[in-house]
Amino acid sequence: MSDNTAAPAKSKKLIIILAVLALVLVAGGAAAWMMASQRHAAEDEEGGGRAVAQAGTPKTPPTFLPMDNMVVNLADPGGDRFAQVGITLELADGKTADQVKAYMPTIRSGVLLPLSQRTTDELLTREGKEKLAVDIRREVSRPLGYSVPKPRKRSASRDPLDEDVEEEEPRPRADTNPVRQVLFSSFIIQ
Repeated sequence: MSDNTAAPAKSKKLIIILAVLALVLVAGGAAAWMMASQRHAAEDEEGGGRAVAQAGTPKTPPTFLPMDNMVVNLADPGGDRFAQVGITLELADGKTADQVKAYMPTIRSGVLLPLSQRTTDELLTREGKEKLAVDIRREVSRPLGYSVPKPRKRSASRDPLDEDVEEEEPRPRADTNPVRQVLFSSFIIQ
């Protein structure tokens, strides 16, 4: 008789354990689904939904405006080194290209000044070229009424050009700088 009473007790325990296990799995799955749906809703509010909307609107290709090659003496001791730099500007549209062309003498002068303050060692590194590109973008943007934030200083010494030039107030964030990027088409140092 003890065999008969033990068997139903074991099967009842097994059924209860399986039911609890199934309940835990269902509750865990429901919790995971709710967390995932909340995460997707938060991403949509933060901009994930805008990416889908923006993907539907056609993006206008940029306008590339090549500048004449510039030849400058570098700031090396002795002054016997020079650089020939070819610059192409990536602009938002053709209207910006027309504005840049109208200010080209001012822009070329503004680009020549920081370029001539560089040394050979600075311009031979990738970091030096990237900093020069930021400075050139600032000089191209200035006559158009935009400002580019200055990169962190390389050293404690002050740049003499920074003392004389007042930075314009940046335009509101919604009005983005149409000078997207400065590209080097040639870079020769002798």
